[in-house]
Amino acid sequence: MKISRSIVLSDSSSTSAARRAGAELTSALGMNEVRAGEASIIITEAARNAVVYGKGGHLLLSAANGAGQTQLDIVAIDRGPGIPNIARALEDGFSTGSTPGTGLGAIRRMASHFDVFSNAKGTALFARVAQPGSQPQIQPALDFAGFLVPLAGEKYCGDGITWFGARDCMMFMVVDGLGHGIAAMEAADEAARVFEAHKTSSPGEILARIHDALKKTRGAAAAVAEIRPLSGLLTFAGIGNISASILSHSLGRNLVSHNGTLGHVIGRIQEFKVDWPRDGVLVMHSDGVQSRWDLSKYPGLLSRQAAVIAGVLLRDFRRERDDASVLVVKPAATA
Repeated sequence: MKISRSIVLSDSSSTSAARRAGAELTSALGMNEVRAGEASIIITEAARNAVVYGKGGHLLLSAANGAGQTQLDIVAIDRGPGIPNIARALEDGFSTGSTPGTGLGAIRRMASHFDVFSNAKGTALFARVAQPGSQPQIQPALDFAGFLVPLAGEKYCGDGITWFGARDCMMFMVVDGLGHGIAAMEAADEAARVFEAHKTSSPGEILARIHDALKKTRGAAAAVAEIRPLSGLLTFAGIGNISASILSHSLGRNLVSHNGTLGHVIGRIQEFKVDWPRDGVLVMHSDGVQSRWDLSKYPGLLSRQAAVIAGVLLRDFRRERDDASVLVVKPAATA
């Protein structure tokens, strides 16, 4: 199970909305009362900080349950003045406002994983809450995170992100249902169902099966990437306007998707095999995110966790007129 939510943070009432969304997801994940309560505290503190200090923003939630792991990823992004001294801000008792100053420190202590990136454009804070005793069956060699944001005013998001795999073979898919709203979401959900059913196939084979399955829907664009981190190999296939790029200190390259709409008219489905660098960062996103981003203008960002990178990309390069999705994959810190 993988579920994503996005909550606009604009005032104190949106903090309550974020807390309710988090409670729905922890309940769906079956988290115990203690861990669900800690997730609620983290969400409340992160959302309040974005409203009070960050001039508003978004809270991104991604819940996943499978392969022996149950977790909720929480990212708060804002466009505030940034945190001048993160180390000091994490100290209990430090506050630039009228609060006790225990927010960031409390979040770090309760989170299974924690990270923060801040500059003059704003702050992105990440916390992962994992169910106690929940561990992946095989520790992955990759750190990855994906988030969805629907078109403003829409309840349903027509984009989708899913993944599957083990230590030396991970499969990732980003899909964008044609248009937006519930019909686009149905197309994306059907693509995810086919991906799950055929996740051990090659990227090209998965797209071919999705094409057949989506003929009963309005169609979609999709791209699938298979990464073998220990072998240093990435295999990619895409149809439609899903952008994909590999970044590293030594290179930057775009991966090629062919024109077409899965479920309607497509040309050839072609797989591309490229080297996966030891410091590689894969970024995949729908056309709800501008393609002319340049992370070299964010010193230090590529060293942060995947969820933080994805949050910054959505904050600064999201188009407001469409659903938006971003997936980021990079080597795990312990790999």
